[in-house]
Amino acid sequence: MANIKQQIKRVKTNEKARLANASFKSSMKTAIKAVLTANNKETATAALAIAYKKLDKAQAKGIVHKNFVARNKSQLASHVNSL
Repeated sequence: MANIKQQIKRVKTNEKARLANASFKSSMKTAIKAVLTANNKETATAALAIAYKKLDKAQAKGIVHKNFVARNKSQLASHVNSL
């Protein structure tokens, strides 16, 4: 553990951010799975809107890369269109 007071504070805030990012990432993955496991087009379309929102928010927060978001949105849209 660090001896410097500011570094001790940074360790605490980094841990809080890590936990928050992990939680948000988990909810994002759950939203993506909801689209992929939807049985009909109506529920898939509703889940797609939620997944889009989660993906965009994750990109805005810097949790995931913009290409990851673009790739996932494209794959999810093509999956819903194939239903």
